[in-house]
Amino acid sequence: MMQQTPQQIIEGQRQDWNRVAGGWEKWDRFFDEQMAFLNHRLVADSRLRSGMQALDLGSGTGYPALLGAHTVGPNGSMIGLDLAEQMLVVARRKATALRLANVTFRTGDVTALPFEASSFDAVTSRFCLMFLPEIPKAAAEIERVLRPGGWIAAAVWSERDKNPSISLSMEAIKKVVELPPPDPTAPGIFRLAKPGDLAGMFQQAGLIDVTDQEFLAEWSYTSAEEYYTSLMEIAAPVQNLMATLSTPQVQEVKRLITQAATQYQHGNRITFPIAVRMVAARKPL
Repeated sequence: MMQQTPQQIIEGQRQDWNRVAGGWEKWDRFFDEQMAFLNHRLVADSRLRSGMQALDLGSGTGYPALLGAHTVGPNGSMIGLDLAEQMLVVARRKATALRLANVTFRTGDVTALPFEASSFDAVTSRFCLMFLPEIPKAAAEIERVLRPGGWIAAAVWSERDKNPSISLSMEAIKKVVELPPPDPTAPGIFRLAKPGDLAGMFQQAGLIDVTDQEFLAEWSYTSAEEYYTSLMEIAAPVQNLMATLSTPQVQEVKRLITQAATQYQHGNRITFPIAVRMVAARKPL
């Protein structure tokens, strides 16, 4: 198989995330309720405050750009950037419903930011950077568009074993069909899971005061069935694999996933531990 160029990878991701935008909108309230703490952590780590001009990378359906817009207030501004226009359609609807006039959403590539140098007081990013084919280029772009003294705060997934709600679907598929071993250097959910991976790239880009912390939390579902349904509707990489399976194979994968999820039954809910790597850094004055 020929290796894809960065541009081909990005275009494939654009198509994938556009395809699942409807699923993300359907499950939007669930993620607002279950993952709001990450939005608040990113806003805090980026030192957002009233009057700032801020940028959110990989906004999807508005995370955490909408909270950032609330924080910077009417005298500030927030721009949310994402590859997938259909995801941003959802984000714009939410901004309108919230009457946020200080946030705009636009499509763009994080490795070639369409902004002048020193344009932003702060940058946030939630679950975006690990999917990029050229992360050091993105780190350099972040450094370029930050104003001196400005902060970047990013959330990426930590190790696979600490995030069973993500990893057990792949484990189930591997029991049904043979999959090649994942390339640890390829774009993907756990690309920046190791301590120091993203922090080192920020340092190489010239950022300072770098912090790298594993943030432990949990999220929960009403049932294993609800978990499976959400997974199939929002997880583009899982969808791509499931599309290659026969109907009996899909049924077997579903059985294995829901069976594995019941290990995490606590009371009347399925509650998964999650581990997120929070990395923050500052541009020198």
